[in-house]
Parts: sequence; structure tokens; C-alpha cells
Amino acid sequence: MPHLSVHALESDLAGRETALIEKLTDAVVAVYGDWARSIAAVQLIGLPPNRWGIGGVPAQAPSPSVTFGIKEAAFSRPDADEIVARLVSGVTDAIVDVVGEHVREGVTVELVGTPVGRTGIGGVVQTS
Repeated sequence: MPHLSVHALESDLAGRETALIEKLTDAVVAVYGDWARSIAAVQLIGLPPNRWGIGGVPAQAPSPSVTFGIKEAAFSRPDADEIVARLVSGVTDAIVDVVGEHVREGVTVELVGTPVGRTGIGGVVQTS
């Protein structure tokens, strides 16, 4: 299941939650196909000012940061480099479309692969 956790300033999220969830889901679907729409999970985590530090001090205007959890097998595919590039650019574009061009330069997208058997849903380890 594609899972996106987005950390952003609360002021960047306020009133934009629905649009951002829709755009991020669309970015996932653009790469994986429509079958992924119903399983794409998006969590928006808003931080108040001064709760985000860079370089040992509170950041003045940090851009959103995304942790994108996917199956580790995606990195072994012959087209892995293309998939990674499309996911990073699509997620970045989705955030910029909703929050604004001023955040583009600092948007961080980290793709984190989870090995088979290392995720549980409803108390059951997922084996596929």
C-alpha cells in the first residue's frame, strides 16, 4: 500500500487538506495506475511554528517533507529509476499545486521500502 506522511507547517495545510489529499493520491495513481487509488493512504501532519528545526534552530519557513512508504520490491524492478523519478516529481508537483511555488525548492520526498512480511494490518502480518 502506498503510504504518504506529509509534515508541513499548520499554516500551509489549513484549509487545503482535501485538495492536498486528492492531488497526492492522483500523483500515486499517475505512476501505479487507478488500482492504487483505493489503497493510497495520506496523512497530513501539521506543525506549529517553532516546532520544526533545521541546523539547531527553529526553521523560518520550512517546505513540506514527505515520507513515502512503498514495497521494497519496487526498487528491484527494471524501471525502478523511472518509478522513483516519477513519484518524486509527481508528489512535489502535487504539493506545489496546493501550497504554492515558493515551497518547491525545499520539498523533500523520501521513498522508504518495506520488505515483504514487515507490515501488519489488523494484527496480521502481510505476506504479499
